[in-house]
Amino acid sequence: MSRLFGAYVILSWSAAEGKKTGESSVWIGVMKRDVRFRLSYEAHNPATRQAAIELLKTILADLHKRGDRIFLGVDFGLGLPRGTSERLKLEGTPWQAIWKFLAQNIVDKADNTNNRFAVAAKINRLMTDEAYPFWGAPKSAAQRWLSTLKPDSFGDFPEYRLTEVATHALKPKTLHAKSQWQMHGAGTGGGQTFLGVPALKALVESLGDSAKLWPLETGFSKLSESDLDGVSTVIAEVYPPLFKGEAEPAEVKDATATRLTAQAIAEVDDKGDLGAWFAAPAGLSEADQAIAASEEGWMFGLTKT
Repeated sequence: MSRLFGAYVILSWSAAEGKKTGESSVWIGVMKRDVRFRLSYEAHNPATRQAAIELLKTILADLHKRGDRIFLGVDFGLGLPRGTSERLKLEGTPWQAIWKFLAQNIVDKADNTNNRFAVAAKINRLMTDEAYPFWGAPKSAAQRWLSTLKPDSFGDFPEYRLTEVATHALKPKTLHAKSQWQMHGAGTGGGQTFLGVPALKALVESLGDSAKLWPLETGFSKLSESDLDGVSTVIAEVYPPLFKGEAEPAEVKDATATRLTAQAIAEVDDKGDLGAWFAAPAGLSEADQAIAASEEGWMFGLTKT
């Protein structure tokens, strides 16, 4: 079986306020092949999200000019927990409706200042008129509809997406993914998603129909090279804690995670086994597959146990 991709780009996102590099900032890892098909890696650490997206566009364009089909992995959620779109009374396919809503409401300025806490509060007001399900904010951003603390109950909302629940069966507990409802603090899921989705939406639109989101547009299906005819880029949510390895000297945690994710996926593709990773996770019911593919998304490489 031949390789599916010529290059692998991993975007490690950040909800940082203000310009920032190093730990807890944006990293872009690029794994590509030379003329002898040997893998080489390069890392980029732009100081702002806006600079990162502009750089990412350039990287993807250069790789496409080489004739590479690209796997683009992003480390933020591509969807919110089931039921969110319905409670917001949004029209259309749930994930697309949420993307549109976030793109219309999120403001993320060139210096990284943004309104994600105000948008989370707005969603809470529209859905429950209480300070849930979204939670977490610095004291300066807390208000009636958004608390600094986790709520005692999420009402009839699930606390986690199905893919996050799947990580909770893994050991050690450090592999357990946080909830998309969390907007602030260590491991914040929602904050990165709020700022990542609008940026990714604009990028996907610039790439056109040759870019496909897994599983939101592709569904769950084992892929072969012929299945990707006419596809230049496949975009998927990745979860770097799944991919283990050692840090290089002076390499910060986020840089290590980005590199190891790109390396692991490239090596599986070299073996001709990557196509199977696009199939439905073992044990995931047809009903749950439909939820993941139409609303919540799924972490690439995570098998439900």
